[in-house]
Amino acid sequence: MSARKMEILLATLLIRAGQLMSADQLLTELWGEDPPRRADAGLYVYISQLRKFLGSITESNSTIVTKSPGYVLHLGSDELDLHAFQNSARLGREQLKSGTAGEAAKTLESALALIRGSVLGGLQGGPVTTSFATWFEEARLECLEMQMEAHLALDRHREVVSPLYSLIAEHPLREAFYQFLMIALYRSGRQADAIRVYKRARDIIVDELGLEPCRSLRDLHQAILVADGDVDVRIAV
Repeated sequence: MSARKMEILLATLLIRAGQLMSADQLLTELWGEDPPRRADAGLYVYISQLRKFLGSITESNSTIVTKSPGYVLHLGSDELDLHAFQNSARLGREQLKSGTAGEAAKTLESALALIRGSVLGGLQGGPVTTSFATWFEEARLECLEMQMEAHLALDRHREVVSPLYSLIAEHPLREAFYQFLMIALYRSGRQADAIRVYKRARDIIVDELGLEPCRSLRDLHQAILVADGDVDVRIAV
């Protein structure tokens, strides 16, 4: 028995909770495109062990049901942090659009607090877990962008400068973070620093992608150059 394969199988079934996963799909997640000769028997054993594991969790009523041509994980009354994150991110987006930035900031903070460590703990198997990890990382970054936007709408520009520098270091091609940082610096009386951030962004984007920065980033740079008093967070949206 491989603990890692058990984790991959559970992660795959959780990602597709309520959906039928064929045995072939699960075999690919566990062993790739060329599973060993007795992989079918191995999958059966892993499913059996997972059923025992779920049954040992007294507060859980989730079950794995056999249904041709594979298996379905029914969550019952259990709730995944993933679903709570999605609901909070969706509510935060709606609050931000409606102009209640204070509520949005709290909601988005709650959503991000549900994320502990890397996606799936760095565990990836086949197409299902890999595509989920990619999707979830994008969702997390979008949530961070909305959180920064909410903070700027609340005039918390000085508070977000340091976090934005860190986010840019981690995601140097994410143009929205440069925009938010430029706005935060400009509002903090640091016009020269804001212009330097644009130069750094342009250098990286041109060097990595061979493209000019997006239109909104260029427009923001121009507004800061002329010290336009109307520079607003909405330029970055």
